[in-house]
Amino acid sequence: MLLDENPATLIHHTIGNFNIHPDKQAVTRINDSLSTLQQSRDLRMREAESAMRKLSRNLHSRLTQHEEAVSAHDSGKHAAEMVELDTKKFRIAKAATELEIESERLESELEVLKERLADLEAQGLEGDEMTRREREMDDSTILRLKIFRSLGIDIEPDEAGNFNRAVIRNSRKGDVHVVNIDSKFSRFFYANYFWSTMQG
Repeated sequence: MLLDENPATLIHHTIGNFNIHPDKQAVTRINDSLSTLQQSRDLRMREAESAMRKLSRNLHSRLTQHEEAVSAHDSGKHAAEMVELDTKKFRIAKAATELEIESERLESELEVLKERLADLEAQGLEGDEMTRREREMDDSTILRLKIFRSLGIDIEPDEAGNFNRAVIRNSRKGDVHVVNIDSKFSRFFYANYFWSTMQG
């Protein structure tokens, strides 16, 4: 009987039945994914900044070459080189603009991820209030079903998940009774009916 068992053993079994290990693993995986994603975003931002610096140096080098070309060549050749340099300058400016837009997008994603991480850390390992309530409700339902089953009563759900059918087994008489539970009758009525069926 329950009172004959060591309370520490009962408490240990009770804690084990809550089974929070999968929740801890899920939170750990989320944190690992967020950390990996943030590292990836940081790496892409550094690569974008490095590319922008490289393009800036390239632009400066081209401008220097342009200045040297202006001083060393005639006006006709100079005009042709100017057109070529303008084209290259336009391409470089376009690439720099695209890199800047991508950098802003990555920064925005990083902020969203930081907010999500802050929400998860604020919720803790057990999740938000609604998640805890749903888990407690599920645990309570499971506990009630186990108690009924220990008494020889199986409560069966319908397709919508509502428990509206009971199968009562009387092991002494070898009888099986199937009861459809109707909301118009009280719980007290069904409790008396179940009890009398088990004892009958």
